[in-house]
Amino acid sequence: MPFSEEKADKAVKFIEGRCRHTKGDFARRRFKLTDWQRDGIIRPLFGTVNEHGLRQYRTAFVSRAKKNGKSAEGAAIALYLLCGDGESGAEVYSAAADRDQAAIVFNVAAQMVRLDPVLSKACRVIDSTKRILYKDRVYRALSAEAFSKHGFNCHGIIFDELHTQPSRELWDVLTTGTRGRSQPLTYAISTAGYDQNSICYEQYDYARRILNGTAVDPSFFAYISEVPEDADWKDESKWHLANPGLGTRDQIERGEAFLDIEALRTDATKAEYVPAYQNTFRQLSLNQWVKQHSRWLDMSAWDACGEPVRDLTGRECYAGLDLSSTTDVTALVLAFKDEEDGSIDVEPYFWIPGENIRARMDRDRVPYETWIDQGLVNATEGNIIHYGAIQRKLEELRESYDICEIAFDRWGATKLSTDLADAGFTMVPFGQGYASMSAPTKELLNTVISKQIRHGGNPVLRWMADSMDVKQDPAGNIKPVKPDRGKSGKRIDGIVALIMALDRLVRNENVRSAWAKGEVYI
Repeated sequence: MPFSEEKADKAVKFIEGRCRHTKGDFARRRFKLTDWQRDGIIRPLFGTVNEHGLRQYRTAFVSRAKKNGKSAEGAAIALYLLCGDGESGAEVYSAAADRDQAAIVFNVAAQMVRLDPVLSKACRVIDSTKRILYKDRVYRALSAEAFSKHGFNCHGIIFDELHTQPSRELWDVLTTGTRGRSQPLTYAISTAGYDQNSICYEQYDYARRILNGTAVDPSFFAYISEVPEDADWKDESKWHLANPGLGTRDQIERGEAFLDIEALRTDATKAEYVPAYQNTFRQLSLNQWVKQHSRWLDMSAWDACGEPVRDLTGRECYAGLDLSSTTDVTALVLAFKDEEDGSIDVEPYFWIPGENIRARMDRDRVPYETWIDQGLVNATEGNIIHYGAIQRKLEELRESYDICEIAFDRWGATKLSTDLADAGFTMVPFGQGYASMSAPTKELLNTVISKQIRHGGNPVLRWMADSMDVKQDPAGNIKPVKPDRGKSGKRIDGIVALIMALDRLVRNENVRSAWAKGEVYI
């Protein structure tokens, strides 16, 4: 294919001359393209032309690991398509799974405009509508609703984190909107995902086939940095394959890299001990496509936190309450923070229906009778759990402990939560989705790995920790789930209750710390 040095140089000159970094160590410095960005992406993308002298590539799929400068690169390209490409009436759009995600690239571009004296005079940034105006041209961040995007005449599309797209609809609507342009560009940037039925995997697979020569498409530009699936993910010598921006601190200070290898080493250490985090590390740091479900925790790390809990009398605590009615176990878990070293003591309580204990033992393959005899599990009369027993226990516990809050699942707990509130307890509804569960689940992982939690080796809680998987959404958020393996005999209620209790403890401690520092929280 013909190559125009002039067009390639023009794109490089615009990006390095007009765009600036907006965050981190390089904030406000001019955008200096690394060798692999300049020669591997920008020059071939904008310098390759067809027989008419127009840009050859209409679609670009660029995939590399997280924190390798994709957003800043996408913002610079968006501004070039808007201001430097010479397209009359150009419409350039940032798109993503939601408007907040799309606004990430847009906000970087807007800051680049503000930092450059030439662009700041030539362009008008309208933050309220997420628009940048230049002459008769516009750059916008879009919301995710595809039905409202018909009729757009797109010259440029920056598709951020394509792996988070829930369907192909937005992609199809926008890309078909480029047909009226002579040299449009859809620039898709993404890390790997897990859904192999997604539009992202479709584009990834197509890009791989182009790179290995099994597919030929002169209009499609492919750039993929990934660690091979069969490589040892712990082998540092392979990490640069997914992280072209990786380097030492000295290289970062010289502008030769922008991702510190020490950060990856820290994450890799965590992934060694937390099987659930291995998938996150491989997906986001090694750019490998992974499965959605992953096992939660190496039990050797859990067992290492089995020291006896300290004296809890009179101490403040936060509770998590996970209710059940028939088959599951009802769990109440109290979390106490030690003010001296910041560690956390855990005290769990469990209830099951007293009827058909033998059948429950056969089903779950755990010694309920023994646990009942040992006082580790409480059996209530009949084939359902009587919530009055839970209220009585809480009223007994507050004679010894200062129970600040009780977090509970909103579903199915209306009467008990009302009764407990009437009894003077502070009840906090707690959702079970990704938004509520992700941060405290990750926090629990951190406390276990760092040995900042003591659970006293409680065998019921250990069984539940061993039973738990996590489910991950496209954005890397997680929530606890029962495992697919075995289908039955697995209970996670105690860990769910612990996660809820930990969330309330951490949130309240953060607020106290903020007030102590004089920070303002709304």
